[in-house]
Amino acid sequence: MIQQGTDDGAEGYELRAHEFMVRRTESRIGGAEVRGWAKGLRRGAAVLDLGCGHGVPISQVLIEEGCLVWGIDAAPTLVSAFRTRFPGVEVECARVEESQLFRRTFDGVVAWGLMFLLEPGTQALVLEKISSALKQDGRLLFTAPAEACAWVDVLTGRQSVSLGAQTYRRILDGVGMDLLEQLRDEGDNHYYLAEKR
Repeated sequence: MIQQGTDDGAEGYELRAHEFMVRRTESRIGGAEVRGWAKGLRRGAAVLDLGCGHGVPISQVLIEEGCLVWGIDAAPTLVSAFRTRFPGVEVECARVEESQLFRRTFDGVVAWGLMFLLEPGTQALVLEKISSALKQDGRLLFTAPAEACAWVDVLTGRQSVSLGAQTYRRILDGVGMDLLEQLRDEGDNHYYLAEKR
């Protein structure tokens, strides 16, 4: 188990980058849900993938659906693999909460498997940043359990925290977004789909 205080700058994912890439490349969980979400965007929509990792399967699905993708991840090894796989896609190696989000606006933002890795206060800050980076009627998709809970991440051994659906709805409302829908996938991941007012 990785010590909670060991800081690799990427919530433990830099230390486990190669294992993560193997696991995630073998799993297509989340791809169908992201594909369905992307079909609701116009072709050529600008989409930001937060916690993009090495780009499989989420960024790959977005690109296949005709989105123009930008990625951000804090793990240098994952960002390097992303650049190799998608050489024409802009990607930044940074913590999401410290990034300038490319100093532009987006039609959509995806944060698959990221939000619950962050401290509660940081989650609220990131949702505020996302809202600021979205165009009016821009869409957000992120994953976190519906229940307010904490658990140990199996890959990194670090604590993960979900604020729960009620709190996420309140935070989204406070930053000018409406929670439109919630759903689950085959891996029992819980999705929040929101839109900027």
